[in-house]
Amino acid sequence: MSAGTAICAVILAAGEGRRLRPLTEHLPKALCPVGNVALLDRAAARVAALGISGPADLAVNACYLAEQVVAHVGDRAHLSVEPGDPFGTAGGVALLKDWIGGRGVLVGNADAYLAPSDETEISDISELIAGWDGTTVRMLGVPGPPKEFGSHRFAGFSLLPWDLVARLEPVPSDLVRTTWRPAEREGRLELVEYRGTYLDTGTPRDYLAANLHAVHQRSLIARDAVVTGAVDRAVVGSGAVVAGRVVRGVVWPGAEVRAGEVLRDAIRVGRELTVAAD
Repeated sequence: MSAGTAICAVILAAGEGRRLRPLTEHLPKALCPVGNVALLDRAAARVAALGISGPADLAVNACYLAEQVVAHVGDRAHLSVEPGDPFGTAGGVALLKDWIGGRGVLVGNADAYLAPSDETEISDISELIAGWDGTTVRMLGVPGPPKEFGSHRFAGFSLLPWDLVARLEPVPSDLVRTTWRPAEREGRLELVEYRGTYLDTGTPRDYLAANLHAVHQRSLIARDAVVTGAVDRAVVGSGAVVAGRVVRGVVWPGAEVRAGEVLRDAIRVGRELTVAAD
């Protein structure tokens, strides 16, 4: 980042998470736990490692189940609660233009699971802002299909210059059409390859995969969980009770797997809801 190029960050947490239903009927996707940490908190920690935190420099938008997001964030970030239905990635940023106030903005999807190949890295997305002159759109990408941009696909974070943010309208719209593709046509799009693991947690299958990756294909049991059964490559949340068996599964905080039950390749919410990850 060049001297004098101020940057703030926006974490997008307003979406409905339709592909993740029925899990997202209970929690907004941004608050779904991965490795017993809310996806939103993972995104905030990644941005904080760049020195961007607090309500003056970090904003979070909310819409679907907004009251849960607002309560979770508290005073850790500036909150933008969207009226009615979600405004989309571009509309959500546009609603924050007064707060952004002429700065470049690092925009991250709360539901993007990123894990660096080198876990000692202070910030695994630091290359997005390193040496940035404030004029180009930078996009984090990973190689492979669907090859949305050249030979890469989008990996959850982009960096936008103020002049393009200033053009955004506060109406339902997305960054692909309003900003990324126009910047690509104008030769203003720079792709920054992410060298770690990226997963879009939008489906139960990928959500389970992210959980298991986060715990290195082992098991993680919250300290106050009660496990009298067996767990094998499982994530067990705070206050959960496991009297049965869990194999490659996620047991949400406060959920229960009763004696005689086998939860396999699935997510358990409460006492009854089982969401298969297939």
